[in-house]
Amino acid sequence: MASLLSNTRRTKLGGLAVLLTLTMLYIVYQTPLSINTPRPPPLDLTPGQPTPPSQPSPPATKVDGTSEEDEEPDTLNFPLNVGVGNHGQASDESEEGIADFADSSPAGGPKSKPKVKCDSFQTLQSQKPGPLSEGHRKFPYVRPPPECRTFKLPAMEAMIERMKGVIADPDLFRLFENSYPNTLDTMVKWRGYAKSTNTSSLGERDVTDEELTYVITGDIDAMWLRDSASQIYSYLPFLEPSNDPDSLASLWRGLINSHSRYIVISPYCHSFQPPEESGISPTVNGAFHNNNPQPPYDPKKVFDCKWELDSLASFLQISAAYYTRTNDLDFFAKYQWVEAVKAAVDASAAMRLGTYDKDGKVLPSAWTFTGYTNRGSETLTNDGLGNPVKKNGMVRSGFRPSDDACIFQLLTPSNMMFAAYLEQASVIMEGLGKQHVEGAANLTTAMRDLAKGIRKGISRDAVVHHRDFGEIFAYEVDGYGSANLMDDANVPSLLAMPLWNYTHTLGKSKPKMIKSTKEEKEHHDYAKIYQNTRKFVLSMANPYYSQGPALSAVGGPHLGPGKGWPMAAIVAALTAYNDELSGFKDAAAREEAVALQLGQVLNSTGGTGVIHESVNAWNANDWTRSWFGWANGIFGELIMKIAEDEEARGVKKGEGLLGRSWQDL
Repeated sequence: MASLLSNTRRTKLGGLAVLLTLTMLYIVYQTPLSINTPRPPPLDLTPGQPTPPSQPSPPATKVDGTSEEDEEPDTLNFPLNVGVGNHGQASDESEEGIADFADSSPAGGPKSKPKVKCDSFQTLQSQKPGPLSEGHRKFPYVRPPPECRTFKLPAMEAMIERMKGVIADPDLFRLFENSYPNTLDTMVKWRGYAKSTNTSSLGERDVTDEELTYVITGDIDAMWLRDSASQIYSYLPFLEPSNDPDSLASLWRGLINSHSRYIVISPYCHSFQPPEESGISPTVNGAFHNNNPQPPYDPKKVFDCKWELDSLASFLQISAAYYTRTNDLDFFAKYQWVEAVKAAVDASAAMRLGTYDKDGKVLPSAWTFTGYTNRGSETLTNDGLGNPVKKNGMVRSGFRPSDDACIFQLLTPSNMMFAAYLEQASVIMEGLGKQHVEGAANLTTAMRDLAKGIRKGISRDAVVHHRDFGEIFAYEVDGYGSANLMDDANVPSLLAMPLWNYTHTLGKSKPKMIKSTKEEKEHHDYAKIYQNTRKFVLSMANPYYSQGPALSAVGGPHLGPGKGWPMAAIVAALTAYNDELSGFKDAAAREEAVALQLGQVLNSTGGTGVIHESVNAWNANDWTRSWFGWANGIFGELIMKIAEDEEARGVKKGEGLLGRSWQDL
C-alpha cells in the first residue's frame, strides 16, 4: 500500500512538472526576441535655469530638433490649405501629415521608435478627441500629442499642471489648457538659422548663428508681424535669459530677427512668407494680382502688403519685452535690429506728411495702395492716397490692425501703441549708443522725437467731446477736425490702451516709467478720458458693438455688424485690471465686470473648446476661424492675470472667478 501511494504521488508530481514545462515553452514561444517599444522619459515639470550650449549653434534646426543635414524630412509642419489672401477667410480643408520621430537605423534593421501620426489641427478639431471636459459644455481635448507639438516649453506644462488645482470649473480649465499653448503646440512652423549672404567657392552659403523663427497665424499659412508678435508675447511670463537653442528666449530672438529681416525688406508691408532657409514654399496669395501697393513687393518674400502702423509697433513691443526680461543688450547689436529700427523710423516719419504743402500743392506719398475689389475696406480712395490728412505729428496708417482700410488715416490707437514702444525701445538704442554702435545715438533721438510728435498730435486732435460720454478718444482723425467715433475689436484698439502703458513714458536715460508729458498732463486727464471711452466702446453707441444673447462684444467692418469678437471681450476683462485707468471702485466691482466677459467667452466657442475670431451675437454656432492663435493666447493671458490677482488678494480656494463653478451659466 505504501509503495502504491508513493508511485501515485510520483505520477502526480511528474504530470505537474510536464504541465509547467509546456506552459513555459508556450510563453517563450509567444514572446518576441526583442521589445522595441521605448519607455518615454519622465516629464520634468520643474523648469530650471537652462544650461548654455558648450558647442557652436548647429545648422538650421526644424521644430523636431533635427538638422537640415539629417535625412529625415521636415514633417512637423501642419499641412495647410489656404486659398485666398484675405486675412480671416481661409479654407478649412485640411490634410493629414505623418511625423516620423523614429531613430534612424541601418537598412533592414528595426527602428527604435514607432511613427506617430500627426493630424492637422483642423483635422484634430473635427475628430473632437476625448476625454471631453466633465462640465455640460463637453469641450474636447484638442492639444496635439506631445510628439506633434511644434515647440515644447516645460514651464508651460508645469503651469497647466498647477492650474488644475486653481481652476475649479472643468470647462473653464479645458478651455485654458487648449487655448493658452495653442501657438506653441501648432503654429511655430519653422525655427532655424540664417545663412550668410556670402557664398563659398562651391556656391553655397554658410549657416550663421542668427536664429530665425517663423510663426503662422493659424489657418492662414503666412506670418503677420502683429499677430506673430502678439502670439509669442502671450508667453512673456515664461521668458528668462538663456542661450539654449530649445529655450523660449531662442524662439523669441528668432522672431525678433525674422521681423528685422522683413522690415528691412519691406517696411510698409504687414505679412510675410517663410524665410528662404526654411525650404518651405511661399504661400500663393490670390489677392496679389488684384492689389497695387507702391512701392511694389516681391511675392516670394511678402505675402501681403498693407501699411499698418501697428505692425512696426509690434516689432518694437517684442523687442522691448525681450530686453526688459533678459537685459540682453548685446543681442540687439548683432544682425539687423538697428537697421530694421532705422527702416521703421524712416518709413513712419515719411508718412507724417499731410496731403498738401503750404501752398496747396498735393504732396507725393511714400506709400499708396489701390485694390481691385468689391469691398470698400480693401482699397484706399483718391487713387491710393486715402482721404486728405493735415499734418499734426501723428503717423498716417493706410490700414487698421483688422487689415481694413482707414477712413481717416490718423489712427489713434495705432499711434498710441507706436509712440509708447518707440519710447520703450529707445532705451535699448540708447544703450547701444553708449557702446558706440554706429547710428544708435542718432536713432535714439529720432525715436523719441517721433514719439513726442505723435503725443502732441493725439493731444490736440484725437480727444473729442461726445454728447453722451463727455471727452473720449476718437478712433481716427484727419487733422482737419473730422473724427471717426467707433472702436474695432483688433488690437491696438481704444479699449486696449492700458495694455501698452501709453499714459506713462520712459525716461531718456534709464528704463523707468514716469508720468506722461507735461503738455498732455496740463490739457487732459487721460484716466478720465479712457474711462469715458471705455463706456462708449462697450455700449451700443459704438457702431461696431455687437449685442446679443450669444456674445456682446466689439466687432468691426472686417466681418461686419452683428459679429462680435471674443478677443474684444477678453481685452475688456484684461484691461479691467489696470487700477489707474479702469475706474472700478473696488475689487468686487471689477470682478463682476470681468465675470461678465469671461462667461461670454466660455459660452461662445460653439462647443469646440478654443477661441474663435468672431461669433454671431445671436448664434454661438456661427463663428469664423477654427484656428486663430492670437485670440487663444490672449485668453491664456487673462486667466494668468486673474490667478495672479486672486493670489495677491488672498482669495481662498473655491472662491473668486477661478474657484467658482461656471455650470449654471
